Amino acid sequence: MTLLSVRHQTIYSYARPVKFGEHRMLVRPRDSMEQTLESFSLSIHPKPVSIRWIHDVFGNGIAIAEFGEGSEELKIVASMVLDHTPELTPAFEIDTRAKTFPFAYGDVDAIDLAPNLRRQYPNDSQVDAWARRFLDSRGTTSTGHLLANMTHGIKESFKYLRRPDPGTQPPAKTLDTRQGTCRDFALLMIEAVRSLGLAARFVTGYLYSPARDGDHRGGGATHAWCQVYLPGAGWVEFDPTNGIIGTRDLIRVGVAREPRQAIPIGGTFIGKKDDYLGMDVEVIVEQVRSPQDSMG
Repeated sequence: MTLLSVRHQTIYSYARPVKFGEHRMLVRPRDSMEQTLESFSLSIHPKPVSIRWIHDVFGNGIAIAEFGEGSEELKIVASMVLDHTPELTPAFEIDTRAKTFPFAYGDVDAIDLAPNLRRQYPNDSQVDAWARRFLDSRGTTSTGHLLANMTHGIKESFKYLRRPDPGTQPPAKTLDTRQGTCRDFALLMIEAVRSLGLAARFVTGYLYSPARDGDHRGGGATHAWCQVYLPGAGWVEFDPTNGIIGTRDLIRVGVAREPRQAIPIGGTFIGKKDDYLGMDVEVIVEQVRSPQDSMG
């Protein structure tokens, strides 16, 4: 049992008091086999008139806040504790028919996976060519090796950069510049595996760096990676930013077909454009130590 605490703070600053429109927050982690939400709280200032929770089309938990009073600052803090105990070396039981690439999903699965097979950049031949570099020239490729090599290839060959501006850059730009954010790398891998006929989707969440000085790229903010659907194994996590396969150190919050559908916090304000001074985001993920750990 590994307990992790997460504090996700977002502060929007304005030059003068402004009114706030509806804000949608994707900050509550999804329960699953390897992570169970023990506690969760959401603190917002100024205090909303109302907060309601819904499940979106992907089954993510979304908080929707409505505001009354205005303010020079909007502060949103999500605090949580999770039991997060994934396998250190995940063994994916891929169906025999899918252990080598290419393979077919089958008529039934293909219907439900269709949206996650559709390319966001369908005419990007540069991504097509890059993805084919990971195929064995002899005609068949181990599916596991294909995805592992692509995951580690991005980590080892691309430079990680922080970019506070919202949005993701086109995969072709990531390939041209050989650099990007975690969400850029996730989108590149999604488009690459989709070009090969595999279903993939975007994941947003948090990253735990066990080392005190941080041994992963992308800590201190929300993180992004991707999932690929493999028959027999289901949706499998791949983090090309850090070369992680499986859910080790990854706290899944939401999944979506495209990155723009998985924005952690989105909303509007009523005022002049230059009233907006900026946004500051801080994410702290720490292991919760038991009294016995402290005594040792």
